[in-house]
Amino acid sequence: MSIDGKPIRRSKRRWKVAVIGNIKDVNQPKPEGVPPDAFADFDTMETMDALRAAIETDGHATVFLHADKDLPYALKKYKPDICFNMSEGLGGDAREAQVPALLEMLAIPYTASRVLANGISLDKTLTKRIWRDRRLPVAPFQEFTFGDEPLRPELKFPLFVKPAREGTGMGVDMKAIVNTEAELRERAQYIINAYQQPALVEVFLPGREFTVGILGRTDAKRFSRHPEWYEKDGYHRFPILELDTGNTEGPWIYTNEAKSKDVGPEGNEGFFCPAIVDPELEKKLKHLAYRAHNIIYALDVSRTDIRLDDEGNPRLIEINTLPGLTPGYSDLCLQAEAEGISHTDLVLEILYLAAGRWGMLEPRELEETKKNGK
Repeated sequence: MSIDGKPIRRSKRRWKVAVIGNIKDVNQPKPEGVPPDAFADFDTMETMDALRAAIETDGHATVFLHADKDLPYALKKYKPDICFNMSEGLGGDAREAQVPALLEMLAIPYTASRVLANGISLDKTLTKRIWRDRRLPVAPFQEFTFGDEPLRPELKFPLFVKPAREGTGMGVDMKAIVNTEAELRERAQYIINAYQQPALVEVFLPGREFTVGILGRTDAKRFSRHPEWYEKDGYHRFPILELDTGNTEGPWIYTNEAKSKDVGPEGNEGFFCPAIVDPELEKKLKHLAYRAHNIIYALDVSRTDIRLDDEGNPRLIEINTLPGLTPGYSDLCLQAEAEGISHTDLVLEILYLAAGRWGMLEPRELEETKKNGK
């Protein structure tokens, strides 16, 4: 399918774009009673500044707004045309859906997935149940609400225990793998008490670990700045990124500590991108990420983590509907770089895909549509 070459047209020449996020403050003491890795998925101001700089290259005006209790008043004051949403939420159930819900109520356009998908994706147990019901491969799992529930017979040790509703490896350290009933009960009780939420217990997957980024939707070419990126179905599959699990002794897990380190320092877990995998496995991983994205109604961008079981079969771990966008660091940015897509182009693409959904762009006419007289 070819494009007629005409540029996409905006509803107005310049947009007021609010970049919304939660910021880590290393100098701010954590409230009493929160787990040690609380707020680990918050961004830095440097990341927010990089997003604003990318958006401003295309002539738009930007402002950063904190995703806190004052956000409704800030939105009323600034009156953005569209928001670039990176907010993690302040706590509670489905916290990543808090800002999207507010923006929906105020009828303000915003980027990426909407309320439902953001609410589902942070709940790992619910996500796995939906995927399993749609026949996508997941490891056997069980949610523990109290910690003393009978263990289902299909769950064989070693098992992996983590919070059911957190991201960025929160609650994941070297004690997450348990080998006995006593260890399981102790770890599950720790997660339930420390994180004030259920513990997700699943069969430990010992194989290679990958993450696969997805961009686009069925009509992406009509609003994209780079329609050539997309396949016939309207989606772009980024090169697969593999985590280097070969430089550790014993079982390897992607802990919160590992996720918080810089990319590439000596002794740190590394990354291979594009991953060296046989064509059949590559095709399967990308298809699983595509299906995982669409089954939970994710929009425009996501990143899905997949790990191989002891027989080499891929199993879906989780999906991130708000993938990090720190240049040169976040997994999705590394995948984009691997095929020559700049951070600026990636950010603007996410912005323009959203703008197209919210009626802020005049859709580009496709030559195939013209030929068919539609």
